Amino acid sequence: MLPTHVLAGMLLAAPLVRVAPELAPIGFAAGFLGGLVPDLDMYVGHRKTLHYPVYYSALAVPAGLAALLAPSPVTVGAAFFLLGAALHSVADMFGGGLELRPWEGNSDRAVYDHHREEWVSPRRGVRYDGAVEDLALSVGLAVPLFLLVEAPLRQVVVGTVVVAAVYTVLRRRLAEIAAVLIPLCPDALDPYLPERYR
Repeated sequence: MLPTHVLAGMLLAAPLVRVAPELAPIGFAAGFLGGLVPDLDMYVGHRKTLHYPVYYSALAVPAGLAALLAPSPVTVGAAFFLLGAALHSVADMFGGGLELRPWEGNSDRAVYDHHREEWVSPRRGVRYDGAVEDLALSVGLAVPLFLLVEAPLRQVVVGTVVVAAVYTVLRRRLAEIAAVLIPLCPDALDPYLPERYR
């Protein structure tokens, strides 16, 4: 789920606390945004339009080298943004499929690999977004972050865990609600609905 992705993106910047503490807040913020951006395609080709497991990873290598060789807010921000986006895109392979009820395990689509021009199958290490193990992963990522960051990032971490907990409680109900509401939508909205809702 998105909270897990943003917390993981933030945690990537943890080494900056020791190595370059003045750049740590930028790294945490950039990792958060990198973990967030791929899911902005939620209603426009989800896990395909902004998910690039190969290309984000490939771009993160030179960006990371630039940040190591010439650390600055720009190089560190770019590196951790790309690392967060890469981690998000790759991590989606290890979750459930791209379907309204991923706990049913009917989808063979986890994330699109633009390099190979094919969908990668879900590995289901985390059964689905919002599963209890997904919440446990969010909490596990949040604990070290909470200890490392200061306000206002500490509030971001706590708020993200609250969102994760609420989403976990409501996840299955949201799918049921969507299944009831989608048939009631006017036909004019049909082109704007994600494929998994049909």
